[in-house]
Amino acid sequence: MVWLAISFKPLWVTLAHKGLTKKDLMEKCKIYPSTVSRMTHNQSVSLRVIERICTGLNCRIEHVVEITPDQPEEKQYT
Repeated sequence: MVWLAISFKPLWVTLAHKGLTKKDLMEKCKIYPSTVSRMTHNQSVSLRVIERICTGLNCRIEHVVEITPDQPEEKQYT
């Protein structure tokens, strides 16, 4: 089985292209520092947060998050 992993790498690229910082992101999109921390560590956030980012930065969802295959699960033998 292949697990999927969340990556916010597109968001950091989008911020760089727009000349914005994480602090700008928090102010512009009204998100908490703890949420930015979660995204920095590629942890899940709500779709409402992603919606606010897309709206605040005027970008598409694929400019914020991507889903990538994670390492395959090791086979369990019984």
